[in-house]
Amino acid sequence: MKYLIVGLGNIGEEYADTRHNIGFKALDALASASNVVFSPARLGDRALIKHKGRSLILVKPSTFMNLSGKAVNYWMQEEKIPIERCLVITDDIALPFGKLRIRAKGSAGGHNGLKNIEAVLGSSAYPRMRFGVGSDFPKGGQVQYVLAPWTKEENDALPERLSLMGEAIQSFATIGLERTMNFFNNK
Repeated sequence: MKYLIVGLGNIGEEYADTRHNIGFKALDALASASNVVFSPARLGDRALIKHKGRSLILVKPSTFMNLSGKAVNYWMQEEKIPIERCLVITDDIALPFGKLRIRAKGSAGGHNGLKNIEAVLGSSAYPRMRFGVGSDFPKGGQVQYVLAPWTKEENDALPERLSLMGEAIQSFATIGLERTMNFFNNK
C-alpha cells in the first residue's frame, strides 16, 4: 500500500533553517534515519521509504509554499494515492513550539500552503500534521517570524521533535490515522 507524505516548505538556502520549512526538515530527518536520499523529480524532490510492507513516498515540493497544491495534486495522481492516504506536514503558529497536532481534515487556519492545497484539491478533508512553532512575534510580524531561523533553544530541541514526527509519519502508514492521532497529538 502506498502513502504520500508531503512536507511543506520553501526551496532555497535562505529558507532552509526557518520555522516555515519544518515540513522539509521533518522529511529530511526521516529520510536520513531510513538511509534514503531525495532525488529531483517533477514539482519537487522525492524519496521512497519502505516500512512494514508500506511504501511511503516523501515529497518536498519545489513550487514554493503558496503553490503547494500543484505538487500535492500531481503526486496524488501520479502515484494513484487517495486523499485519505496523503499526509501534509506544516508549521503552525497557533501551537506552542514542538507540539504536534494531527487531524483528518480542517481549516487552513490562515496558512497559505494549506489554502492552496484546499483550493487545488477542492477539499479540506485531507490528513495533516501541524508542528507548533509558537507565536512569539509582535502584531504584524508573523511573516518575518515564520521565515526567521530557529532560536538556539528551539534548534537544540529539534532533533528529538523531528524523531517523534518521523515515528508519527510511520504510524500513520501502519496503524492508521485515528490511532496515530490518539498516540501523538499533544506530545
